[in-house]
Amino acid sequence: MPKITLPDKSKRSFKEPITINQLAADIGPGLAKSTVAGKISGKRVDASDLIAEDCEVEIITSDTEEGLEVVRHSCAHLLAHALKQLYPETKLAIGPTIENGFYYDFLLEQKITEKELDKIEKRMKKLASENYEVVREVVSKTKAKKTFKDRNENYKLKIIKDIPDGETIALYHHNEYIDMCRGPHVTNTRHLKAFKLTKVSGAYWKGDSKNEMLQRIYGTAWKTKKDLDKYLENLVEAEKRDHRKIGRQLDLFHFQEEAPGMVFWHSKGWTIYRVLEDFIRRQQIEAGYEEIKTPQLVDRRLWEQSGHWDKYRENMFITEIDEEHANEKRVNALKPMNCPCHVQVYKQGLKSYRDLPIRLAEFGSCHRYEASGTLHGLLRVRAMTQDDGHIFCTEEQIESETKNFIEVLSHTYKELGFEKFDIKLSTRPEVRVGSDSVWERSEVALEDAIKNLGLPYEISEGEGAFYGPKLDFVLTDALQREWQCGTLQADFNLPERLDTNFVGEDGVKHRPVMLHRAILGSFERFIGILIEHYAGSLPVWLSPVQVIVLNITDKHSEYSKEIRNSIKKNGFRVKSDLRKEKITYKIRDHSMQKVPYLLVVGDKELKNNSISVRARGGVDLGSMSLSKFLEILKKDIEKKN
Repeated sequence: MPKITLPDKSKRSFKEPITINQLAADIGPGLAKSTVAGKISGKRVDASDLIAEDCEVEIITSDTEEGLEVVRHSCAHLLAHALKQLYPETKLAIGPTIENGFYYDFLLEQKITEKELDKIEKRMKKLASENYEVVREVVSKTKAKKTFKDRNENYKLKIIKDIPDGETIALYHHNEYIDMCRGPHVTNTRHLKAFKLTKVSGAYWKGDSKNEMLQRIYGTAWKTKKDLDKYLENLVEAEKRDHRKIGRQLDLFHFQEEAPGMVFWHSKGWTIYRVLEDFIRRQQIEAGYEEIKTPQLVDRRLWEQSGHWDKYRENMFITEIDEEHANEKRVNALKPMNCPCHVQVYKQGLKSYRDLPIRLAEFGSCHRYEASGTLHGLLRVRAMTQDDGHIFCTEEQIESETKNFIEVLSHTYKELGFEKFDIKLSTRPEVRVGSDSVWERSEVALEDAIKNLGLPYEISEGEGAFYGPKLDFVLTDALQREWQCGTLQADFNLPERLDTNFVGEDGVKHRPVMLHRAILGSFERFIGILIEHYAGSLPVWLSPVQVIVLNITDKHSEYSKEIRNSIKKNGFRVKSDLRKEKITYKIRDHSMQKVPYLLVVGDKELKNNSISVRARGGVDLGSMSLSKFLEILKKDIEKKN
């Protein structure tokens, strides 16, 4: 007779074991209708699983994040079912969930293109409309092997081979189609109504380029058609806002094969970069940071001492130098991160507890090898510049330094137009360095700093770095997409490995705590995010060209130059367009370039010593004096957004 405790602490008793579905029906028909899975004593299970003993139970419905993940996972199986019906020779690999959707990898001689997606999606909808039962069966390893050997599913057999003996293996029966998965999955396809296949790509088996190339179909799934339509609208808008497309249109940057994953900044793009760098520099100086610069090419010995050589070598660019014809070549690496070099700066000279905290910041150029298939414009590059900083402090100073950093980060994000960000506190993982007592104090310090600022946060248990707990800061952009940018990580490991000390009040040497921190992450990625957030129409203070002066005819050219030069002397970024083109053409051209202000100069303006002002978006501000316009421009820049 199981006694079940529900999340509201109410209890229900039953004479016989009962499934999650039956429990939901006992509570109410509305709950039963939306139940897709459950949790028994914290473990996620299928809604068909039996509750046989006293325990805590949570019912997962399709209108929750966890429920939506179950729906998406089940849509991956539905996709595989459709593929097997339409292309029986398909060899299925894996079909996990991803953010906002799912995918399935498979081997098929016929190349699936975007044209075939509509046919596959229609078959998925047909299968879903049958409202068939999805039946979970726990089997032995032997039966699992036989099942997929009989079906000639080689990839499933490879997966089974890697499953440790004694681990539960579950088969999911979808009428004639069978898949293998940890689950949970919906128990009936009636829950799978709002989905869409989005694209096709290639993918190596197990993500290893040494393995064979498979095909991959992506899809998205939502609770309702309204949610799906909204997401698809955002996808269309995201495509319009693609920073790579806008970068070409606005002549900001480009990439080319001779330097994969490395940005060629054009004049206007580099202006954005420099303005952003100057802005971050001012924030850091006001927050008490000392700006430094460290070498890009560093001997392997330092990377060995820091541990990066063992853990990160495959992502490093390595060079060998035959230095003065020595017997052994000197091995250097382009730095993939700045922290070991910052420790070297800290170690120059004896440090006292009175010197702490010491805050070092660098716009550090880093290089990391990323597989060519993962490169994505500015958002995923091989050469990047980080707004990197490291704080050397005592354990007692962790809380105050964390609070100070969050205040700087919050102000910076707001100035850049991001009002909302989420905080995730990642706690100690199973494999870690440092004592439990130090971890406990550090986790409490980070958490107290967030609480004292009155900010909401979530805890990711066991997701901390091996060297210390961390905070991740996740921005939400104009399309409600999330971007993890800022971070603060407490590190007990590197000061130990690199023999970093300070002399305490007791006259004895102690290890400082090292706080790794960044606000933007990398300039390249953050500029890509900014471009997409603003759809290229950057705030006036960030715009590479803030004002364009347009003459109507040649006789207005000299006056146009005078206006341009006056604006330039006042410290604004201005250009003039004196081409012999119709004024309507020039206005349209620069409007497409998303210039914030267009100043038109003709006979009337020349006579009255004035200018006609058009703001971005086609807003006509009328005729005014140059001094009045400069006041408008100055105020626009001061308010940032």
